[in-house]
Amino acid sequence: MKQLVVILFFFIVTFISKAQNTRLYDYNSIGWYNTFATIKVKNKISIHAECQVRRVKFITNWQQLLLRSAINYQVNSKTQLRVGYGNIETFNYGKIPINNLGKNFTEHRIFTALTLNDNINKFDVSHRFMLEHRFVGRYNDSAQTKENSFIFLNRIRYLLRCQIALTKNENKTNNLFYIAAYNELFIGLGKNVNENVFDQNRLCGLFGYKLNNKTKFELGYLQQVSQLGREINNRNVFQDNQGLLFNLVFNI
Repeated sequence: MKQLVVILFFFIVTFISKAQNTRLYDYNSIGWYNTFATIKVKNKISIHAECQVRRVKFITNWQQLLLRSAINYQVNSKTQLRVGYGNIETFNYGKIPINNLGKNFTEHRIFTALTLNDNINKFDVSHRFMLEHRFVGRYNDSAQTKENSFIFLNRIRYLLRCQIALTKNENKTNNLFYIAAYNELFIGLGKNVNENVFDQNRLCGLFGYKLNNKTKFELGYLQQVSQLGREINNRNVFQDNQGLLFNLVFNI
């Protein structure tokens, strides 16, 4: 556990540091407003669905719209497997847009995930490992109004989340306040990855309220540092997006 914390700290310091003047940074204020739902079908099988509305200037302009669905298999109380599909629309935002032509683009994503949960003293700890196969829309020239091809990319993600209750509640089911923090690292894989082998890092702190076993709310601060897949004037380009994160979570 301590080794994982040290490794994550190393990545954060290395990739979020702004001391290197060889990089270009694009700073954006963001607001991510998310709804997650898990619907139990059988004893070990459930359906996952989510909608993430990601905005720039907190709420004014679009950043992304992410729709994702999956099937979960609960191996045991501490281990879950997931396979699913995501549809993501990325919009033209910021001073240095992700698409080099300044256009919106669609991404189709197939993913598998393994989540491990544990308790360490008073902390609830989870590790999520995810593998994504991404089909990202691409334009051949600026005159086109719709993507004419899709580039294939692979990406792995590792998320470490720690949570601790603020209120005493022995069964941890109703009216429970808590705080949580997580860090997620994204690494690009495969022959089509360009500059962004380090794809992005997300660091988040949350204040949560668990109303009951079916509903909880989370509000917090998020920093998203992303590296673009191209250079400008032989300089790597990074987005530093910071702002609000709101989660509404249902378990049905």
